[in-house]
Amino acid sequence: MNALSIDYGSKRIGLAYSLNGFISTLPAIKNDDSVFTNIQSIIIQYSIDQVFVGLSEGDFAVKTKKFVANLQQKTTLPVETIEEAISTIEANSIFKNNQKNTRKYKETIDSIAAAVILRRALGL
Repeated sequence: MNALSIDYGSKRIGLAYSLNGFISTLPAIKNDDSVFTNIQSIIIQYSIDQVFVGLSEGDFAVKTKKFVANLQQKTTLPVETIEEAISTIEANSIFKNNQKNTRKYKETIDSIAAAVILRRALGL
């Protein structure tokens, strides 16, 4: 199963995918009018079978659920939410242990968080 994981944010959306059990990050995309078109292109390009979206608690969860509902209307793939508690904290730790260039933090942290979410979803 090939899977896509989404770390939904109001400005940027982090993305990670798994192919044959290996998880990789993709560059984050802007959360703008072309977000669903961009996600659909990724689904096609990587032959995605299932989508996981990280779901936080509180007020932002309402926005994420709306995004998930819209995504479910735009694709025929199963879309499942995964608890993302402390995924950003884990992502920060991974970033600090692996990156030397802190200027790339904003460009990569959302996608690293998506990889953490995907790892949880797949039970790895």
